Amino acid sequence: MSYNSNYHSVFDINYHMIFCIKYRREVINDEISNRLKEIFEKICPKYNIVLKEWEHDVDHIHMLINAMPNTELSKFVNTYKSASSRLIKKEFPEIRGRLWKEYFWSRSYLVVSVGGAPLEIIKKYIQNQKEV
Repeated sequence: MSYNSNYHSVFDINYHMIFCIKYRREVINDEISNRLKEIFEKICPKYNIVLKEWEHDVDHIHMLINAMPNTELSKFVNTYKSASSRLIKKEFPEIRGRLWKEYFWSRSYLVVSVGGAPLEIIKKYIQNQKEV
């Protein structure tokens, strides 16, 4: 098993996160998912987060991330949701009519510590979330 380290600690912290569209509106397609992922990857380094896996369904996204002990997940989530919502509505104006009011993301989200589960199993779970 490999670990990450910084000046004062050795760690391996992984989270499974899920973000849902407000009222589970079905607006995510491959193009929108790819853009959401690009935005996510751009913001990640500022919060010491590494994206390990990404998948979407029509109304939510799944991510597997690796973080540092001092990562403030709630601040990251707020930053990401604000930026991605603004950019997606600007770049894909056709989805505005399918959203509830102007809301893109639900205020809530799921974050689960992966703990000791093998990451390959979590990755396969996330990869299999997209409905065919």
